[in-house]
Amino acid sequence: MKLADLLQVEPGITAVIGGGGKTTLLKTLSRELQDGVILCTTTHIYPFEGLPLYTGGDPAGIRELLKERGCICLGRQGEEGKLSAPALPMTQLARLGRFILVEADGSKGLPLKAHAPHEPVIPPDSRNVIWVTGASGFGRPVKDAVHRWEIFCRMTGAHPQTPVSPELAAAVIRKEGLATRVFLNQVETREDWALAEAFAGALAGTGIRMAAGSLRLGQFRRL
Repeated sequence: MKLADLLQVEPGITAVIGGGGKTTLLKTLSRELQDGVILCTTTHIYPFEGLPLYTGGDPAGIRELLKERGCICLGRQGEEGKLSAPALPMTQLARLGRFILVEADGSKGLPLKAHAPHEPVIPPDSRNVIWVTGASGFGRPVKDAVHRWEIFCRMTGAHPQTPVSPELAAAVIRKEGLATRVFLNQVETREDWALAEAFAGALAGTGIRMAAGSLRLGQFRRL
């Protein structure tokens, strides 16, 4: 089953937050959805390799490129080769494309994330918010696995050297209340799947739709 179906990605704006594979998740969803897909950010990202990049703000130009290619990347050129938010507001992009996939968070390459008050930058009209979590963070000390580890510790009562459990990671997601979907990435071994089940159990009753698997291997299932 496709990951977009497992997560029930709907037409409109989908924001992706968290850590442990946001960019790869966006690439995977864009390949699955294929037609009328705009990839962009509210923070800063590198352009998506293999996709046409449009840096302008002309709706007709965006519409024409979408018609030709099906999936495009939008953003304004920033520092160090990164892109910032597109020239047009997200609400207007949602009238030009069918699926607007937005990387709305940064995690400094770490698998887990807690959010400062100014984060994440979720577009107001987002229909889905997918929180990506990297299973490689389980068992590692909070300080080594979590971006904004100080906030994580305040929210959970954990010590910086406490090994991150699935229950601790889930507690932050529950308390922040941002996600409508959760994808647990980097789940490949039998031991990983046992941790994934514990993670899903800790999120039971939230109404969040969950899937887990490996973006690297292209294998997923619903939890």
